[in-house]
Amino acid sequence: MLQTCARWTSVIARILLMQMLDAGKHKMVLLELEPEEIQAMLEQLGFYYKIEERKRHLQMEITAIDRETPLLLFDASDPGNLGWFSRCQFYVDGISGCVLQTPIAVANMRDASGHIIPNSVKVQITKELPSEFKLPGKQLLSEEVVYKLLGNFLMALLNVGVAVCGVGPVKPLAGRTDTVGSRS
Repeated sequence: MLQTCARWTSVIARILLMQMLDAGKHKMVLLELEPEEIQAMLEQLGFYYKIEERKRHLQMEITAIDRETPLLLFDASDPGNLGWFSRCQFYVDGISGCVLQTPIAVANMRDASGHIIPNSVKVQITKELPSEFKLPGKQLLSEEVVYKLLGNFLMALLNVGVAVCGVGPVKPLAGRTDTVGSRS
């Protein structure tokens, strides 16, 4: 009984820290993300970054400095990438750029001539989410959870791999990235 009480106290404390916006029949969770926390994480992982805080989201342009290989954003449909697919934790919708079941979205970065930069991506974190938004495992949404989620996502881009599912504006950076012609 004492453990149950302590657990509920912890849950209530986390809920009270989050802000809720009540807009008629819609309820939104407002995340108060600290750019300094994210900057420290990016620096620790060896990223060069540009962070822009906007009203409804936090946008970052990140580049893996001192990295000779592309970030591990790969085509999930290519059989040649099966090894990566079997161990990845994050999946990106190739059309919308949304990282599935997270408040994170990703996009490719391009150089002045329009070519994709293989060691750079744009990452956006939504700060206003529906109160019904569910993370994997029905985990409660909080700033702390979003920081951990972002850290795991960035580590996956560097070490494990992130799968791009579907053909759209978000293009793979690693593995076999050619999608023209037949696959063999």
